[in-house]
Amino acid sequence: MEFSNRKNITRWILIAASFVIITLILWNTYSFFQIFKDEERVKMEHWAEAQKTLNNAGVDTDIELPLKIIQNARIPIILTENKKILSTKNIDEGIVNDASKSAELLAKLKNQNDPIAIEYVPGKFQYLYYGDSSLLNKLKYYPIALVLIIVLFGALVYNFYKSTKMATQNKLWAGMAKETAHQIGTPLSSLIGWLEIMKADHVDPTTIAEIEKDITRLQTITDRFSKIGSEPILEQRDIIKETLDSYDYLQSRFSKQVVFSFKAPKKPIMVSLNPALHSWTVENLVKNAIDAMKGKGKLNVVIEEDGKFVKIKVSDSGKGIPKNQFKSVFEPGFTTKKRGWGLGLSLTKRIVEEYHKGKIKVLSSEVNKGTTMQVSFEKIV
Repeated sequence: MEFSNRKNITRWILIAASFVIITLILWNTYSFFQIFKDEERVKMEHWAEAQKTLNNAGVDTDIELPLKIIQNARIPIILTENKKILSTKNIDEGIVNDASKSAELLAKLKNQNDPIAIEYVPGKFQYLYYGDSSLLNKLKYYPIALVLIIVLFGALVYNFYKSTKMATQNKLWAGMAKETAHQIGTPLSSLIGWLEIMKADHVDPTTIAEIEKDITRLQTITDRFSKIGSEPILEQRDIIKETLDSYDYLQSRFSKQVVFSFKAPKKPIMVSLNPALHSWTVENLVKNAIDAMKGKGKLNVVIEEDGKFVKIKVSDSGKGIPKNQFKSVFEPGFTTKKRGWGLGLSLTKRIVEEYHKGKIKVLSSEVNKGTTMQVSFEKIV
């Protein structure tokens, strides 16, 4: 516990330190932006003074420096008088020669920076409008690019952390499942021994047959748990027979208030599957359907061919699923029951899609009328 707390504190310190560093970088970038903007303002004021000198230049006036200042400007400039454009600098000729585009650019420059008034003679003014230089425009987008890089890096770190955590959890669950299978194995062996004694004592054969079914079921459950975390062996099996075996067992174990029906083609349909895991799939779907009906209603299992696929549809007359939850029902932890871990359909999806390369989905559902779940497998031709 102490190690875990220390680890959490270290993680939060790193997060806080990262936040502080990001804040400092952004603030530093903003400061640079303001410094450059102020420097460009000073340059434009010098340009305005140079323009004023040239306007008032006499025969003896030295105009070499003002000309150099004006010629070295690299900032888009529009000079106006009485709301008319007198001259431009560092602006594309296509814009200069188009009155509407010039007016549009002038409005844009007015929004970027305050104009500089040039009083070239007492009472007469020209106004200098200027925009941001290419360097300033690039610097403006630098913080956005920096934030995007940081967000992407954070997402990468989070994804790596989440994947590592899930991998650890999967190993833990797989280890617990295998240990459960091992623990069940001991009393199961004992039960098999007691069953042989009951046979020797000529106990009612019907009772023995039912006990054998339950022992076989326990062996199947043990086999299921032992396969978690390892690649299951797929065999060519008749999916109708494998589904019907699980269906018959479940039908005999549930209340008569649930009306079962089974419909399938008369011929075998061969599919690559693991019998133990497939029976788990059927069991989860049937139990979910019965839970949705609160133990009373109609449950239909239909197997049908569709081209190169075979589809198993499990329908109930239960409470239904809202359309916005069609995908959520397969997420680990999702459950509408007061009790339960919400792992049934999540595990079923993993068995169907990861182990058997099939597909599972909510085919249709209507609230308070029922749901149809569909599992699809590719046939062996």
